[in-house]
Amino acid sequence: MSCLFCSIVNGDIPSNKVYEDELVYAFYDIDPQAPVHFLVIPKEHIPSAGAVTPENSAVVAHCFEVIAQVTKELGITDFRVVSNCGLQAGQSVPHLHFHVLAGRDMTWPPG
Repeated sequence: MSCLFCSIVNGDIPSNKVYEDELVYAFYDIDPQAPVHFLVIPKEHIPSAGAVTPENSAVVAHCFEVIAQVTKELGITDFRVVSNCGLQAGQSVPHLHFHVLAGRDMTWPPG
């Protein structure tokens, strides 16, 4: 299995890193949809939010801790967090990831 985000985590594909620890990697989106747009991903390969289990859910909570930390460090108070699940929902990389978008008005409904 070849996963784009696993390759980024492994350093095989370059990225503009925002944050990294033993569980999580965060990097700026290469096609930003807002003035601030970064992704937070677990280093462990989890295909999507639909694959979260009691065994791997702690890393998801940690992703949100990282989102809170990084947005505070960047001085961001208003932001949107998005996780698409499945092709029809717009998930283009089958590895759980959270888009963090800020710096512009976010319309509702999205999409």
